[in-house]
Amino acid sequence: MSFEETLENATSDASYQKARETSEKIHAAIEADPSRFRMLTGDRPTGNLHIGHYFGSLANRVALQQKGVETWILVADYQVITDRDGTGPIRERAYSLVTDYLAAGIDPERATIFAHSQVPALNQLMLPFLSLVTDSELRRNPTVKAELEATEGRPLSGLLLTYPVHQAADILFCKANIVPVGKDQLPHLEQTRVIASRFDRRYGRPEGLDKPIFPAPQALLSESGTILGLDGRKMSKSFGNTIDLGMTADETAKKIKKAVTDSDRHITYDPENRPEVSNLLTIAAMASGRSQMEIAEEIGDGGGGALKGYVTEAVNELLAPLRERRAELENDPAIVHNVLTEGIERANDQANDTLREVREAMHMVY
Repeated sequence: MSFEETLENATSDASYQKARETSEKIHAAIEADPSRFRMLTGDRPTGNLHIGHYFGSLANRVALQQKGVETWILVADYQVITDRDGTGPIRERAYSLVTDYLAAGIDPERATIFAHSQVPALNQLMLPFLSLVTDSELRRNPTVKAELEATEGRPLSGLLLTYPVHQAADILFCKANIVPVGKDQLPHLEQTRVIASRFDRRYGRPEGLDKPIFPAPQALLSESGTILGLDGRKMSKSFGNTIDLGMTADETAKKIKKAVTDSDRHITYDPENRPEVSNLLTIAAMASGRSQMEIAEEIGDGGGGALKGYVTEAVNELLAPLRERRAELENDPAIVHNVLTEGIERANDQANDTLREVREAMHMVY
């Protein structure tokens, strides 16, 4: 099967169903023996983490770590400049990101938190990896394709074009075999699998190694539903429609009070016809552990005001311990600095070992 066919299949309904089935098997295998798995996940430091990040990935990372899955978390600072003209206050945002990780329950004794700009050997893997892909393959990647269409004639940067290869280096350098993703990220993971396979076929393995250098990473599909921003659009830091994890309870209440609803006072869960109301019910459900239908029935004819009050209470109650821990960390920034420094050191050790194996396979040890 050609790469083009593989990429198309990665986004098809049948392929998604197959990925879902594989993901369910991985979850079962984790319950049986979590020591078999190494997870790589992460975020770009472009702003504060919000409840979309928490429900979509962060809570799941903590749960997997607590089950015993070896956890690697990437602060993807180089990826900030793939589609931006500058870095912005990237150092502050990187530390904020790590603060959120720790406040949410990521344990630095069991997790490696690092920034890929600080791991030279990781980034050097891009050179042999780039020899394994073509320009046309990269341009067909859904993320690259979408960015190219959105530029409206603006030249595509070389870093953005090779973004899928950099992601592959992030995953493969630490030999992660599971990557939590959503459906739209499956093509990126398939690209990584293709690069791992092509490297083994083209360059082989170091002498004495009886298996490929790079495992074929599998997708661990997110179980959480999608939530929108408070204005009904995609939840995005750039839209200002988020509830940041670091907000105070009062700031959260003010944000939710301005959320979009509709004129019908009787609250029902109807995503197709009442998307904004249903979205608030979904946020409340995720925060409280109850169902959208149950919450809607309880609020009844209370209208948007009662619904917003319920959402506010549920979100603030859920995030109270996280916010308390976050405040403690902000008062002692050395903790966050040391966690990141130690994580970068461990990442460099791993990357140097992996690059050594790559050079041996390519007969480039002099």
